[in-house]
Amino acid sequence: MAKVASSSIGLHRLRPFHFRPNQTLHSVKPSIYHQLKNVQKYQRIYCQTDPKTGDCCQPNSDTYESAVKEKSSIEPAAGTESSKAEVSPPSTGPEYPTRDFNRRVALVSVLAALGFFSSRRLDFGVSLKDITAAALPYEEALSNGKPTVVEFYADWCEVCRELAPDVYKVEEQYKDRVNFVMLNVDNTKWEQELDEFGVEGIPHFAFLDKDGNEEGNVVGRLPKKYLLENVDALAQGKESIPYSRAVGQYTSAESRKVHQISDPRSHG
Repeated sequence: MAKVASSSIGLHRLRPFHFRPNQTLHSVKPSIYHQLKNVQKYQRIYCQTDPKTGDCCQPNSDTYESAVKEKSSIEPAAGTESSKAEVSPPSTGPEYPTRDFNRRVALVSVLAALGFFSSRRLDFGVSLKDITAAALPYEEALSNGKPTVVEFYADWCEVCRELAPDVYKVEEQYKDRVNFVMLNVDNTKWEQELDEFGVEGIPHFAFLDKDGNEEGNVVGRLPKKYLLENVDALAQGKESIPYSRAVGQYTSAESRKVHQISDPRSHG
């Protein structure tokens, strides 16, 4: 049996074989013959032979390291094409915005802010006094041949103040086709109108056709569409309004007795 010393490159994995007396080395199968030649080659390169026993006792570290370096220097050459393909182009660094770009961004931001605050002005800057100042006198509204919306309100009415922005928006949209009148329930001048329209809670919106006939009313806090759709029906001259009778949360008109004022010259 041939005796082969194992080394760090895995020579111990070679399978043993037997010689017959009349068999020469060249008569061994080619694969085994080549294995023996490789064994002798690696013994010469990687082993230091013991002078007494003739066995390979330890690897030749200098020769082994040089062989490893030679192998590592050759291997990248085999994959030169793939290694070149993996090389990425040099980075040019992040691109910073120019001064002109910053100016444009600042201008757009300012315009957007102005548009936002302009659109929100109606919600935060409108009061009952603003609507009252723009309202048409009741007598004039009944005589100009246009349909009319009459709102009964009071300065101390919380619901009236909450609905002021919505009323203002609708008024701005339809003021050329519909009259908007504001009557303060604290003013004793409107006692007859309060009884005529049956005002028990405020805000009370009465919708009159172009001849001054009431088509319906909406009382209290309700969604904006109730007011908007009724006013739109009046503007189009329809025979009826969508919401002829609707009641939401309101303030009792009985509280007006505590706040009554007498001002015959005021239309509000």
